[in-house]
Amino acid sequence: MAADVGKFFESVGNFFSGGDQIPWCDRDVIAGCEREVSDAQKGSSDEFFKECIMRLSWALVHSRQPEDVQRGIAMLEASVAEANANASPLQLREKLYLLAVGYYRSGDHSRSRELVEQCLMIAPDWRQALTLKKMNEDKIKRDGAIGIGIAATAVGLIAGGIAAAVARKK
Repeated sequence: MAADVGKFFESVGNFFSGGDQIPWCDRDVIAGCEREVSDAQKGSSDEFFKECIMRLSWALVHSRQPEDVQRGIAMLEASVAEANANASPLQLREKLYLLAVGYYRSGDHSRSRELVEQCLMIAPDWRQALTLKKMNEDKIKRDGAIGIGIAATAVGLIAGGIAAAVARKK
């Protein structure tokens, strides 16, 4: 019985919070990636350093902490600007996808959807990007439906207030 009640509240929470299938990342993983980047700066190859930065970016955009997500977005924005000049399409696709995840996590679903579209131009059948695209579209629809409901309620309250004021004057 308690499990059924828990599932019910989880499904209601997922409706309003937009429960998703994107994994979360803990602070210890982020700290480990930060140590790895710090160690890689001390004499490792440029390629290994870039790999460490990508792992840290992945961890940051998958964090539950908004400030971590924003850090990850900033790192990836800089990386994408650099990647446009000299990266392979696969590397650019990965960076764009992680950036889309970051924007999704931060609530900017329109920007996330734009980035996913860019990923899909590089790899049209990429399942992760297709899933994120659907999650963005669902979230945008759900937010729109909630917004319409709030607006309709406000109009109803205003109309009710006007009707009550008119009825009181008679």
